[in-house]
Amino acid sequence: MANQQLQHIFPKALHYDPDWVRRHSMGENVLFNLESLTNSLELKPGMRVLDLGCGKAISSIFLAKEFGVTVYAVDEAVSASDNYQRICDAGCADSVIPLEADARALPFAEEFFDAVIVVDSYTYFGTDEKYLPYICRFIKPDGCLAIVDVCFTHEIDSLEQVPDFLRGDYQNYWYFIHTIAWWRKLWEKTGLVHIEAAEELAEAQLVREHYVRDYEQKEEPDAFAKALQHDEQGFISFFKLIGRRSKKTVYLQSYKSDSKK
Repeated sequence: MANQQLQHIFPKALHYDPDWVRRHSMGENVLFNLESLTNSLELKPGMRVLDLGCGKAISSIFLAKEFGVTVYAVDEAVSASDNYQRICDAGCADSVIPLEADARALPFAEEFFDAVIVVDSYTYFGTDEKYLPYICRFIKPDGCLAIVDVCFTHEIDSLEQVPDFLRGDYQNYWYFIHTIAWWRKLWEKTGLVHIEAAEELAEAQLVREHYVRDYEQKEEPDAFAKALQHDEQGFISFFKLIGRRSKKTVYLQSYKSDSKK
């Protein structure tokens, strides 16, 4: 796709150096997915936003620059010092705060955030039925939880249902991936959020094509890119899920102790 067409679809993301984005995206182009998600959000200057599972913090930089929000960039696996250097280099030292923390043991006050945004990492911890009640503790009433991630178009309930092209890697990388309907049900039954969006990304096909092309050029092994290359039936896609925090009180007495076991 010509750059002019990409510019029309991702005008904010294309402001950033593509080599910089590629080096610091831990998977597909994180800014493409993030821009698609934020098209459905109302982020205003002065809001406090948690960028959970921020990776190398370029999503946090994007949020601060494009929307004027204060971002807490949290990741367990990436050095906060390394992220701070990237944040400073981008001129965002006053608006992005990097932290190293487990998504299940966050060091924040209850109802601290106007929004929690999770790009390409919620599947690693959010499938736990206790996790939504946990993260909702940190969101103000009427604040939002918004995720964008990979999904299946059909639910897999047994190993026999795994498509042939995924069988080699399924038990390493794919067993925790679900359909949009699965995610919607998981959130709705808590009563803690009102679902505002639960749908496939309009740009999903473009995101996958761009991701595969990047890794073909790099010639580096990547299980995710390999799966996308062999997915002739469109079994893998990308989705967004946005929930508006209800006023229902969270009760989850045992989660914190369970998460440390």
